[in-house]
Amino acid sequence: MNQQLNIKSSKTHALASKLAALTGESLSEAVTTAIQERLDRELRARDKKAKVEAMLAIGREIRAHMREPVSSADHADIYDPDTGLPW
Repeated sequence: MNQQLNIKSSKTHALASKLAALTGESLSEAVTTAIQERLDRELRARDKKAKVEAMLAIGREIRAHMREPVSSADHADIYDPDTGLPW
């Protein structure tokens, strides 16, 4: 299917032209590649956010089943205060 994209911004056209000249691609190829790369980055960023939220939800679920008192992340009692090494 042959469709057109009309770029009305002179700045955008200049950037696309410069990119095409640098890469040796046609203007259409340069724009397509740039848009595809941006789309891929955006989709990966959203996927990362979803994974992080899922992991945090798992952590909240685990925490809900833990009994008090929950030990803290302070493990100073197992390290020599002078050397910082384990006893």
